[in-house]
Amino acid sequence: MRLHRWLVPTLYIIFLMLPIYWLLNMSFKTTNEILGGFSWFPANFTIASYVKILTDPTWYNGYINSIIYVGLNTVISVSFALPAAYAFSRYRFLGDKHLFFWLLTNRMAPPAVFALPFLQLYSALGLFDSHLAVALAHCLFNIPLAVWILEGFISGVPREIDETAYLDGYSFPRFFTKIFMPLIGSGIGVTAFFCFMFSWVELLLAKTLTSVEAKPIAAVMTRTASTSGYELGLLAAAGVLTIIPGAIVIYFVRNYIAKGFAMGRV
Repeated sequence: MRLHRWLVPTLYIIFLMLPIYWLLNMSFKTTNEILGGFSWFPANFTIASYVKILTDPTWYNGYINSIIYVGLNTVISVSFALPAAYAFSRYRFLGDKHLFFWLLTNRMAPPAVFALPFLQLYSALGLFDSHLAVALAHCLFNIPLAVWILEGFISGVPREIDETAYLDGYSFPRFFTKIFMPLIGSGIGVTAFFCFMFSWVELLLAKTLTSVEAKPIAAVMTRTASTSGYELGLLAAAGVLTIIPGAIVIYFVRNYIAKGFAMGRV
């Protein structure tokens, strides 16, 4: 029994890490070596793919663009979801449950449904090919998810804390920023993580609403074809670099995610 306790999880982790290792392995190979056949380790170790990504403006600008609109979307989504979640948790009003359900239905819709309307709308407003366009488009999916997660965390805070703060003379903005937000810090961390991850991996809207100035790294990766085929080593290196931001975010919010699972909202 003791053997199974560590053997099964170890084998499962190895199975999950195998594609990541293979991607890392390919990133240090040339395209010819990758096409040459199976090998666990690079025969001719090279970092040429990473050098090209870090020195070619087309590539590193793709990463910068992605980070800008993802960060912008995360800030907007959490900022708007916090007061909305507080209202759903603390107050009862006409149609509150229907409105809450409607928000979740927006999250269930596929991004392809909104690609054309967003394209026409932002083109008319002059927002096409801008970071703000992608950030606002992703808000349609992230704000409902953020409201749903935060509402669960806020409902776990006793109402007596609100009443005590009002009796002590706190205004609502001061109470909300100084007392309430620190109490739900774990919920804000979990919410920011999910907003970041959806916006970071979403491709369709990000590719449709940008062309040159705000083109994300995911769109750049789809344009690596040449007369000799795809540059597989370059794609692998770009894939490795796209994993790093998500890994960093997971490292800092890992404890918050565990609390979210414990509270039943994640």
